[in-house]
Amino acid sequence: MSQSAPVTNTDNTIPYAEARDAMMSTYAPPETVFVRGEGAYVYTQDGDKYLDFFAGIAVNCLGHCHPDLVSTLQAQAGQLWHMSNAYRVPQGETLAHKLAELSGLGKVFFTNSGTESVECGLKMMRRYHFDHGHPEKNRIIGASSAFHGRTFAAICAAGNPVHTKGFAREDEGYDHAPFNDLAAIEALISDKTAGIIVEPVQGEGGIHVASKEYLEGLRALCDKHGALLMFDEVQCGIGRTGKVFGFQHASVQPDIIALAKGLGGGFPVGACVASNEVGASMVVGTHGSTYGGNPLAMAVASKVMEIVAQPEFLNQVSETADKLHTALNGLVEKYPTILSEVRGAGLMVGLRCKSADANGALLGLARDNKILLTKAGDNVLRLLPPLIIDESHIAEAVEKLDQALASYAATL
Repeated sequence: MSQSAPVTNTDNTIPYAEARDAMMSTYAPPETVFVRGEGAYVYTQDGDKYLDFFAGIAVNCLGHCHPDLVSTLQAQAGQLWHMSNAYRVPQGETLAHKLAELSGLGKVFFTNSGTESVECGLKMMRRYHFDHGHPEKNRIIGASSAFHGRTFAAICAAGNPVHTKGFAREDEGYDHAPFNDLAAIEALISDKTAGIIVEPVQGEGGIHVASKEYLEGLRALCDKHGALLMFDEVQCGIGRTGKVFGFQHASVQPDIIALAKGLGGGFPVGACVASNEVGASMVVGTHGSTYGGNPLAMAVASKVMEIVAQPEFLNQVSETADKLHTALNGLVEKYPTILSEVRGAGLMVGLRCKSADANGALLGLARDNKILLTKAGDNVLRLLPPLIIDESHIAEAVEKLDQALASYAATL
């Protein structure tokens, strides 16, 4: 099919208002419907072409319909879809060994999503201390501006009042300190602290990058107080920062890592990876997942890791990221009254805006110019392109963003 060929979507026949009426109002998407993707582009049912620097919130790490992922999924779909973990899934066993090797840890539990991976890790923190005779060590420290998912434990760990309102009590066993503030974390640690959870790069919070000193300091604090260190790599992991894992930019080894998003390249899959000692607490009956680690997910995730973990691939991500950051800094210089800085790590990039809520306005204007982005906290416009983009995509993105910024400037 030609990239410019219109696609007729015969399934989308219900008017927008009526179609959305049957769905809970947890999202407010525009009327645009995308029906096909290829590489760094998506296409509407009318054949309009958009540059995708959103990637389903850092999910489509190899772009849309990567031929290797498509063929892998098709081959597995013709063999076996689901068995449940009541029986062995050899592809999962192989992938677990790969993730354990790459992370320097030893045990893996497969999930369907990032928030489930986080939930598994939070449970593990408490269970580990329970098994070692310290049930009182059940409090977990998180960072402000964090996002760990939408399950109950995940929203409590992040502590964002917008997400906990109406769901959680004032104290569910979690404490919070400002991100990148080691002294504030240390002040919260007590003999009841089970562990600490942070994102090496905060995504939803505004593309805040943890310093090496902060991450290494967290490890030292956990060692000193007998607590566990967990990194939420759901968004910043799987090559997005130019390393397989974001924490690998520092000299630090966590006890637990939560993964998802890019791990499946678009197929729903997540993983909670832990050290042998900590993972040993999760025995038969302590945790489970009906779909977690199913053959379809394991086949696709294995192919993703086969591609992403290659040194040449990661080097290319870093080189491309440097060029993107340089190009975006040019926009900051051109629009100093609108933009204040470029920040982030690798291809996890934020354009911080100066005026209140400018990120929301620019998000719509960018979409009008056929580029998809998303926004984040701290008035940030967030760019999460596929890891396979090249210089031509960067040039196109900057041109479209320039047009959006010019339109916004005209309204000021």
